[in-house]
Amino acid sequence: MKNLKNLALALSSLLVAGVTAFSAASASAQGVKGDAKAGEQKNAMCIGCHGIPGYKATFPEVYQVPMISGQNAAYITAALNAYQKGDRRHPSMRGIAQSLTEQDIADLSAYYSTHGQNLTVAAKAAPASSAKVAELLTKGACISCHGEGFAKPIDGSYPKVAGQPADYLFVALKSYKTEPHATWGRVNGVMGGIAKQFSNAELKELANYISSLPGDLKTVPESRFR
Repeated sequence: MKNLKNLALALSSLLVAGVTAFSAASASAQGVKGDAKAGEQKNAMCIGCHGIPGYKATFPEVYQVPMISGQNAAYITAALNAYQKGDRRHPSMRGIAQSLTEQDIADLSAYYSTHGQNLTVAAKAAPASSAKVAELLTKGACISCHGEGFAKPIDGSYPKVAGQPADYLFVALKSYKTEPHATWGRVNGVMGGIAKQFSNAELKELANYISSLPGDLKTVPESRFR
């Protein structure tokens, strides 16, 4: 147990350093001020997946797409920039991101960060983690970045993940272990190092627990899809 705690402390220090570097990059990318109203006019390529409750992607496996309404603007910007650069390699998202200007990204990020704020999310109590999951969370030092309840990241360039679909979280976590693939995977020094510590079965346990936590992310159906 002592060795586990020491590992967690070491990982925490590494994560803080990663946050600092990633935040600086995100701040640079956010030099353009976003306009939420303009973003609402630019979301046509987003709503076909993220505007349909329960919508599922089919590549590289079937999983529910993430909720992005209420997500941190800085994180959305960082994620779209990562798709543009190829650090995230999902073909559809890369194609969409590469069609966006810096202003487009800033506007869409501003829009989705406030989208659905007037809609309430059903309140639920946070479930207690099992001893096994608690051990995995400590090993990964997960709250060092994603914050209390996985809903209050310590920096805006990190995502809220509480309540995201479990199958999406599982696929996202696995993607950090598949860097060499040309059409799949995510390159991130911090998350890659963390994800590779775990078996896929352990990542699924983490995904299932984080998905069960209360959060304020949501999918807001577009009126045309209702």
